Amino acid sequence: MAVGGEIASGINMVWALTVAFLIFFMQPGFALLEAGQVRAKNVGNVLMKNMTDWTLGVIAYFLLGYGIAGIVGPATSGGGIDVGAAFAYWGSPGGWVTWLVGAVFAMTAATIVSGAVAERMDFRAYVVVAFVMTAFIYPVSEAFAWWDGLLASGGFLGEAIGAGYQDFAGATVVHMLGGIAGLVGAYMVGPRKGRYDEHGNSQPIPGHSMLLAVLGTLILAFGWYGFNVGTSSIFNASGELLSAKLGRVALNTTLGMGGGGIAAMAVSSYWQGKPDPLWTANGLLAGLVAVTGAVPHVEWWGGLILGLLAGALVLPTFRFTVDTLKIDDVCGVFAVHGMAGGLGTALIPVFATAGFSGTQLVMQIVGVVVIGLWAVIGSVIAFGLADLLFGLRVTDEEETVGLDEGEHGVTVYPEFVGGEPGSIGSGPTVSPDGGKVRTDGGRSPNGGEHE
Repeated sequence: MAVGGEIASGINMVWALTVAFLIFFMQPGFALLEAGQVRAKNVGNVLMKNMTDWTLGVIAYFLLGYGIAGIVGPATSGGGIDVGAAFAYWGSPGGWVTWLVGAVFAMTAATIVSGAVAERMDFRAYVVVAFVMTAFIYPVSEAFAWWDGLLASGGFLGEAIGAGYQDFAGATVVHMLGGIAGLVGAYMVGPRKGRYDEHGNSQPIPGHSMLLAVLGTLILAFGWYGFNVGTSSIFNASGELLSAKLGRVALNTTLGMGGGGIAAMAVSSYWQGKPDPLWTANGLLAGLVAVTGAVPHVEWWGGLILGLLAGALVLPTFRFTVDTLKIDDVCGVFAVHGMAGGLGTALIPVFATAGFSGTQLVMQIVGVVVIGLWAVIGSVIAFGLADLLFGLRVTDEEETVGLDEGEHGVTVYPEFVGGEPGSIGSGPTVSPDGGKVRTDGGRSPNGGEHE
């Protein structure tokens, strides 16, 4: 089936707007996921950071970020620098649509960071990091891969290697970037009080609601269809319906999330003795991340295998981060977004519909390394600047009382938070796994940790 060029263009534009709205709906998913994995006394702070990612982020990306991507792309492929052309979208209604699609991607990259540094990072410092992420760090990443920049077939590295980097919807450009930035931030901010004992052994600091965390996961999974399927146009330039491509992308997205959840469920059963709901949720997300860059490029069984691999590795990666590296990544963002994004994108040529290509494999590995290095460099600068301006960490008193009261003067759960014995986040509660009285708030949704 083919339609006229003007009709096809109009449908594609409306589709792009619909997709942007759908990806925006991932923001409530992130908010619920992160809120569930922190203690009740810090939920309001998490919500503030998530709203800041969007409100400040879209303005920063409109005023600076989208234009910077338009500068860095040509500059890293020999196309020169034209600042006027890069910022022409300010006055272009058509450019506003493509800007919005970029903005919701930038929002996602920034929001990932907040889950790693939760419960102890100064809010003013976080505002600085969110601004730098959306105005500079993410735009450079997208320019390398999607603006005919450094990693594209016509970019300096793409030409040198002989292939263009493949990352369809941002497994590394968005997710790995955010996961690594979160890891760097969590290291620079330092662990929460009580996260490690005097011998350096990690101690559980459970979040307050597995219900919110899992509901947030399912909302994210719904929005992910916009992220992946929405990245494809409906019609090509000739007006032909791209049904085969859309179908492959939708199928691989679904198989990836299914494989990730099943694999994480199995690994958590082996590791902890029982299947863990939150690790299953984390695995589902890791499977989605792993296939995000691969969905139009790989066979259906490749999408399933990528999801299975990412889901199987998410718990061991989290334990390595917390126990070996001694980095307190509250929501496991490096395991879910960093590891899974890099793994899934690097392995695209192994399962490619076009057959295996050694040149493409080299390009994929180089691209993962380049974006990973940029994530480290950019986030060190961002957190360093925030530290210089405000200091990265709240006071000991604010961390103890909770960031809701300490930084915002609010209480999200006034009936339960207030220092009374047995209140959520302040005293002993009864554990659901055996009725034993615990002083850490119950079973941990942020990693399924047990005593």
